[in-house]
Amino acid sequence: MQEPSVFATLNAVNCNQHTEKKGNLTYLSWAWAWQMVKSHFPDATYTIYESPEGWNYFTDGRTCWVKTGVTIQGIEHIEYLPVMDARNQSIPYESIRSTDVNRAIQRSLTKACARHGLGLYIYAGEDLPDQQQPQYGQPQVQYPQQPVQQPAQYSQSQQAPVQQPRQQGWRQSRSQYFAGQQQPQ
Repeated sequence: MQEPSVFATLNAVNCNQHTEKKGNLTYLSWAWAWQMVKSHFPDATYTIYESPEGWNYFTDGRTCWVKTGVTIQGIEHIEYLPVMDARNQSIPYESIRSTDVNRAIQRSLTKACARHGLGLYIYAGEDLPDQQQPQYGQPQVQYPQQPVQQPAQYSQSQQAPVQQPRQQGWRQSRSQYFAGQQQPQ
């Protein structure tokens, strides 16, 4: 008899008692998720990716995001997640704190575990619009088509310059930042 796949094994785990509601979203405890992955697959590993500057987040100068990966039996699933506030809105770059980044990393790792099957059902429909979704057997409502707005054209001089984290002395700056002594540049 063939053993079930990684996905089938983790997808069969009931996560309901380890979730919590915040607003209209359901969250799975990252600590419990990692415990379940490691209990089923002790050789599982995770990766927190760093930017070329050595930061554990990436930025375009306006907002930030994290990139994590979970590897089980040689298969890595990668997740990107914006650094968000309590209302799930992206935090402006100049307001990012180390605790915001850490929270995003933990959420991102949990979602990477879900890509392997653990609690994937929790995320079903999260990318759907906020409109009421029809139940099975009910007719679908046709929403009027909105005209697509074309983005405004900006000249190079009108665009705000993208700020990047300081490159020289980044190790010292990074240590000071995570010790709460310095804001990122």
